[in-house]
Amino acid sequence: MPPSGSPEATNVSSGPTGKRLTVLSGPSGVGKSTVVAELRRSHPEVWLSVSVTTRTPRPGETHGVEYYFATGEEFDRLVAAGELLEWAEFAGNRYGTPRAPVERKLAEGVPTLLEIDLQGARQVRESMPEALLVFLAPPSWEELESRLRGRGTEPEDVIARRLAAGRVELAAEKEFDLSLVNTAVGDVCDRLVALLK
Repeated sequence: MPPSGSPEATNVSSGPTGKRLTVLSGPSGVGKSTVVAELRRSHPEVWLSVSVTTRTPRPGETHGVEYYFATGEEFDRLVAAGELLEWAEFAGNRYGTPRAPVERKLAEGVPTLLEIDLQGARQVRESMPEALLVFLAPPSWEELESRLRGRGTEPEDVIARRLAAGRVELAAEKEFDLSLVNTAVGDVCDRLVALLK
């Protein structure tokens, strides 16, 4: 259970197991990637969609594992053909979710999760209104700021932009079906798995 005072809506519809897409979103620095990494480790039966991106691979990244890497022209074609469930531009690169693999996994009854930003979550709400949108919230604003600064990988102007974006993203929490407060990664994973199944 989330701490008292945290909003957790009860309008979660029940449906056939694995037939509903679950979307995880939240502000930068809240720990989405940490939660997803733990979920992959502890619950390999959950399928996590792999995004397509126009950015170049980082050392150690493999096409089709972390991302599908595409040229700008290839990405344009995917958008024009309606082959992306959602897409957004971030830091000069585009990211999107291929539609066909998501629809295939849902049809097979496989628990399916997307980890995307606020803009992408809104697009999924438009194209798949039956999807369950889960907002991952920080325990407090101070904790979120501490996490962003604690990374030690970005200059102050980038941190300031992320914090400004974080305020906007936190204000959108009410658009989601429910919220999970990221006080403990394992607890969040357990709640997500229960929702996915």
